[in-house]
Amino acid sequence: MTIASKAARVFPCAFLIAGTLLTVGCAGTPQTNEILATRAGPKHSVELTDVPFFPQTAYQCGPAALATVLGSAGARITPEVLASQVYLPERRGSLQFELLAATRRHGYIPYVLEPRLDDVLNEVAAGTPVLVFQNLGLSWYPKWHYAVIVGFDLSRGEIVLRSGGEARHIVSMRVFERTWERGDFWAMVSMPPGRLPRTAEETSYVHAVLSLERLQRWQDVALAYDTALSRWPDNLVARIGLGNSRYALGDMPGAETAYRRVTRDHPDAAVAFNNLAQVLADQGRLPEAEGAARQAVRLGGPMQEQYEDTLRQILARAREAYSG
Repeated sequence: MTIASKAARVFPCAFLIAGTLLTVGCAGTPQTNEILATRAGPKHSVELTDVPFFPQTAYQCGPAALATVLGSAGARITPEVLASQVYLPERRGSLQFELLAATRRHGYIPYVLEPRLDDVLNEVAAGTPVLVFQNLGLSWYPKWHYAVIVGFDLSRGEIVLRSGGEARHIVSMRVFERTWERGDFWAMVSMPPGRLPRTAEETSYVHAVLSLERLQRWQDVALAYDTALSRWPDNLVARIGLGNSRYALGDMPGAETAYRRVTRDHPDAAVAFNNLAQVLADQGRLPEAEGAARQAVRLGGPMQEQYEDTLRQILARAREAYSG
């Protein structure tokens, strides 16, 4: 998913101040209006009382908010540990990009939600706190802030947040929507690899797992892809990713099973035949490996040179085995 352009900027955190600019202006709140008019939320009232609370120290709402959602997901973490990873003291703020990266480093999947308030409420109703980015000021006088939504009450039209120094900061949904809109409707959840966000969209979630794959956390990656496939069993990227992670873990039978299923269900996926050829060759099954490699070359595509190289290596190994 593409993150808003502000993801590359540093955001110093605002402390909550009585009588702040929160309610200034007459911006509309169409999402809140629709939810309250239709009571479209999954439940009328939810509060996640077990979510940890870390009071924010000066300008460090980023580490505090991230520790909150990671702690709820099962991590043993504190804002002090995260501060060195996400907080820039010279700028008095944190980058959204760094919050996502730190989540991955601790073995969790950061998933950026769609800019829909009903998605946020659905995640909370499913037991997942949501980290949100707000501008508590105005567009021309910003007061950037990270907080965590832990509850809502549709009958009262209220949101409950872990925010600043308050474990239960209650704000009207309309006020929240305005401040969230001024933060480009940015929100994320931190998920264990074995659990999917309720509102996850297929392509966006698989791309989130791909980012974890780059850190080579193969056990977590394998579990995350396996979990994704429980909801989207035909996803090609997840199928190949599962095979790749099993291969990286040294699970050759598991990798072979994953790749064979891809070649069966996606017979035009040259990369699956290439990877299957590699697994078979590593097990010494060179005739089978050659057949898979030749099929990858026949199918071709952007990685044609790699497929041809795989075939050459297999043929060389076969000649060596024959001559020996």
